Amino acid sequence: MSAVIRHNWNREELLALFELPFPALLHRAASVHRTYFDPAQVQVSTLLSVKTGGCPEDCGYCPQAQRYDTGVDAQKLMETDAVVARARQAKAAGASRFCMGAAWRSPKDRDIPKVAAMIREVKALGLETCATLGMLEGHQAKALKDAGLDYYNHNLDTAPDYYDSVIHTRQYQDRLDTLEHVRQAGLKTCCGGIVGMGESREQRAGLLLALANLPAHPDSVPINRLVQVAGTPLHGSAELDPFEFVRMIAVARIIMPRSMVRLSAGRESMSDELQALCFVAGANSIFYGEKLLTTGNPDTAHDRALFDRLGLQPMPVDVEAADHDHPGTVHLDIARSCRQPA
Repeated sequence: MSAVIRHNWNREELLALFELPFPALLHRAASVHRTYFDPAQVQVSTLLSVKTGGCPEDCGYCPQAQRYDTGVDAQKLMETDAVVARARQAKAAGASRFCMGAAWRSPKDRDIPKVAAMIREVKALGLETCATLGMLEGHQAKALKDAGLDYYNHNLDTAPDYYDSVIHTRQYQDRLDTLEHVRQAGLKTCCGGIVGMGESREQRAGLLLALANLPAHPDSVPINRLVQVAGTPLHGSAELDPFEFVRMIAVARIIMPRSMVRLSAGRESMSDELQALCFVAGANSIFYGEKLLTTGNPDTAHDRALFDRLGLQPMPVDVEAADHDHPGTVHLDIARSCRQPA
């Protein structure tokens, strides 16, 4: 099935996709996925919190917000040597991308050289680099690009019309402005959101609509399933139906066919069967390791066993970097090898 790259979707079209019979939706999503990617490959990333806790924001899902009593203590920015040691471990465990997260509303200019040093050293290991540091100004994004940063993560979190139900300390436009600065600096964008925060299906469609109608589709689209943390306002929210989560993955794949669609936060509570459905629906990226910032994640041994059971392989870096602009190209190169997470 061919997939036309569009930036003019409307909500009615997306809701019509959500409402397809489940087998029909998965078939369509899987067909689109095979147009741009080898369905047996999954990109593997590791995420490290390089500066934990003490964030002044009031994001209702976040255990790192200083105003909530979640048991997360504020810590200073890690030293570069310690970050590089963790990156080496991640590479040895099979990761091809290393993401660094800091619980800032936005970094100060004096923080940028310290993060840039981390990026240069991690890049020198042969890993792709990603950072999520909060809102960025244009000159800060350029400095990170000059240091060798590949991706910058900045999530929209939810639909524009549900945003005020979750966050009050910044505006939706602030997030869009940061994404524009990141694109202008020549960085790849990693941008997605969180589901299971009490939003409706229409609002989940609204999140995907906002992502798909950006000037350029995000290179990576992390779909986070809310991890409920005691002490945060969203603790006690009703659990999202698992099949609805799979539908979210499938619709994301259909409307953003060239993007990496990542199973991000919440995998710890997903069964192997649910994850397998997500891979069928077009997810082709995961975080690897026992912790995502401050929340749990399946350990590497479990993920390796799951990959073996499903016949999946880690995606090699050269495939991740390949140009997916040409429909019909399927890569057969098999290699061995704050906030909710990005």
